[in-house]
Amino acid sequence: MSFNLVDVFRHMQPFALAIVAVLVLMAMAALSIVVERLWIYYRSRRMAKRFAGEAARLLERRELPGVIKLSASYDGCHLAALLTAGTRTYLAAVAQPGELGAVELARRELARQADAVSADVRRGMGLLASVGSVAPFVGLLGTVVGIISAFQGISAEGSGGLGAVSAGISEALIVTAIGLLVAIPSVLAFNFLSARADRLLLALDQSRGEFIDYLENQGGGGGEHGAGKRDAEVHRPLALEARASASA
Repeated sequence: MSFNLVDVFRHMQPFALAIVAVLVLMAMAALSIVVERLWIYYRSRRMAKRFAGEAARLLERRELPGVIKLSASYDGCHLAALLTAGTRTYLAAVAQPGELGAVELARRELARQADAVSADVRRGMGLLASVGSVAPFVGLLGTVVGIISAFQGISAEGSGGLGAVSAGISEALIVTAIGLLVAIPSVLAFNFLSARADRLLLALDQSRGEFIDYLENQGGGGGEHGAGKRDAEVHRPLALEARASASA
């Protein structure tokens, strides 16, 4: 038997072929996650830029209900989902006051929504990390099976020549190599996507904090000084997110 790759796959044992099939499925799953996450991050950044500009104008005029209406056309935008949740809670608390202030209720709702956004941003990352860590061991399993096949060849031939062990050794090396080819890009992709997710979540967290500042300024201070302070800070949450999304 030659060491031609096609011949190796043609004569590969069923169990080794099953391991290769599993590795191919793992590679396809990892690739689909990478493509889907890249699209989600790109769409969120692109929509955040548009939403930021439109929502900033509404906040400048203190039209908080308009932010909620605006977010209906920005499905999939993490910034829109975050700010809309806080705005809706704030307006409901203002309309029906309770023991807790409107800003405090909005702060708590924003914190809960931030957890949900974080889970959505990192969705699929666990599977990608699992592929990167498990694929080498799946390939190692193929190595073990290949070595067993090699020893079976020695036993059948009654000698330890190259012809007796070449098939099993070839399977072992190829399956191991496939496992590494799946694992290495998966680990690199996981690190790359994690960095992008961290930047996005950091920008959202800063926007959340500054939006709380805006709500507090809405309810505090009067006269021209208070109004000037609110106008000075009204653009900060959304402008920050727009800049951060552009650089993410």
